[in-house]
Amino acid sequence: MLSDAAPGKLRIVHGDVLTFKIEKAFPESLKRPWEDDPPNVHIIGNLPFSVSTPLIIKWLENISRRDGPFAYGRTQMTLTFQKEVAERLTANTGGKPRSRLSVMAQYLCSVQHVFTIPGRAFVPKPEVDVGVVHFTPLIQPKIEQPFKLVEKVVQNVFQFRRKYCLRGLSMLFPEAQRMERTGRLLQRADIDPTLRPGQLSISHFRSLCEVYRKMCDEDPHLFAYNFREELKQSKSKSQEKDDDKESYVL
Repeated sequence: MLSDAAPGKLRIVHGDVLTFKIEKAFPESLKRPWEDDPPNVHIIGNLPFSVSTPLIIKWLENISRRDGPFAYGRTQMTLTFQKEVAERLTANTGGKPRSRLSVMAQYLCSVQHVFTIPGRAFVPKPEVDVGVVHFTPLIQPKIEQPFKLVEKVVQNVFQFRRKYCLRGLSMLFPEAQRMERTGRLLQRADIDPTLRPGQLSISHFRSLCEVYRKMCDEDPHLFAYNFREELKQSKSKSQEKDDDKESYVL
């Protein structure tokens, strides 16, 4: 009915927003150089809460690579999130809502919590209020490193958000060299190891990512390291030893 009411002006696409190729939805003539003003393309979405976080992470990675919806240039986005998520996306350094999302969004975009919509405005009414957030990709990212590397550093730091940043950063390294390499990372990046994750600014993360990148270049196997895999293998070996002991007793 909407399409019929606006012939030639509206196209309805039934699909999954996580897989839909937005870069093929608009004419090539709308493309602008990255350094220019944003193109005449704007992503506006009332996002389901279940898909909002993975979707914004996907689009942030697209921004870092200048592909997907951002093949047209610095495409702006105005999106809805659960109010708590909106506050995380826009939180300043030292703020209580400061999180992984804050850093990942703000190193790539200018992010603004425009306003809050009360839950009662929706049908059916959600249990929480909704925040409207506006994103404008930056011409130059505040951290000039691969998205996956930045994401790994930020995720490790915030997985122990109540601890000193030293704790999360140490999980970037295998147990055998953990303390020595963590100390080297913090020293080279000039970071106080007793800062909490939420106290780290974008410039702190930039320094950490730059030093970690150099350490990965020195050790090609380092970036692939996953402390959870090492922990799983350690538990598996411990279980095998216990099983061998039980077999011997029997």
